[in-house]
Amino acid sequence: MLEKLRRRAIDSGAPASVDEALALDRCCATGELLDAADGIRLKWCGDKIHTCSIVNARSGRCQEDCKWCAQSCRHRTGVNEYDSIGRDEMMTAFDRNRALKASCFSMVTSGRKVSPANLTHFCRLYKEAAAKGGIELCASMGLLDRDQLQQLWDAGVHKYHCNLETSASFFPSLCTTHTTAEKLATIKAAREIGFTICCGGIIGMGESMRDRLEMAEMAREVGASSIPINILQPIKGTPLQDVEPISEEEIARSVALMRFVAPKCTLHFAGGRARLSKESTARILRGGMNGALIGDMLTTVGNNVEEDLRLFDKTGYKV
Repeated sequence: MLEKLRRRAIDSGAPASVDEALALDRCCATGELLDAADGIRLKWCGDKIHTCSIVNARSGRCQEDCKWCAQSCRHRTGVNEYDSIGRDEMMTAFDRNRALKASCFSMVTSGRKVSPANLTHFCRLYKEAAAKGGIELCASMGLLDRDQLQQLWDAGVHKYHCNLETSASFFPSLCTTHTTAEKLATIKAAREIGFTICCGGIIGMGESMRDRLEMAEMAREVGASSIPINILQPIKGTPLQDVEPISEEEIARSVALMRFVAPKCTLHFAGGRARLSKESTARILRGGMNGALIGDMLTTVGNNVEEDLRLFDKTGYKV
């Protein structure tokens, strides 16, 4: 079955169904699964790694109740709080990441959606960044409507990020203040304007492998070109603070199976990979993954960028 699905994905780009991918999980050894996923990655994505960078443009003060998130005001995490990033700090971050030759740069905000005043401020900053050029601009600003998304587009932002987080069936156990349907409505509006979509989730929150694969399938079906895969880092003060971390092997298998479900998408290492060994990180990069968030995350410290670049080169990628 592995060879059949591998060959089908390579020959035509046809994705595996969730049930087919789960059958692979039951019958395949980890090494052969990752090798097959890497062949699919090489066919459709080549040897260029996609590197993204982010800056936390609004921190804390979020009224939503997402159980994994340090930025919800419902949890006591001690997260740094501010309403909006200043011009100098944002442009410094932009210039630094452009110099590192990151493929994409995004401002990310806490909260259900940004306020009109903040959106105006952020669009002004994006216009300044767009005038400098040299890097794709992305925004992750919550459940925006079409008019708000159009403002970002007009400011030079042509990629929009809105994570599904997990499967539609598991999501209500993690968040009650907004729904998967609302996320899909924002994604649909962004696609209609012309945005490239970045849409993924978090693994290790107590979900099943089916939940992970259904998330990847849903992201592919809504037209995501990039699927970021975060690995939960249990944060003290959140309801998931005591969740037992999933193993490195389970993370590797999850990524490989997602490659079968979304053969042509960029699969991104996002938050949480700092806890992986260098050996596991390298193996996953040769097991279906072909992108990475570089630099610091939103509320946790990221990997050393110079070390990342050496690792990408060592695993055969071109930045």
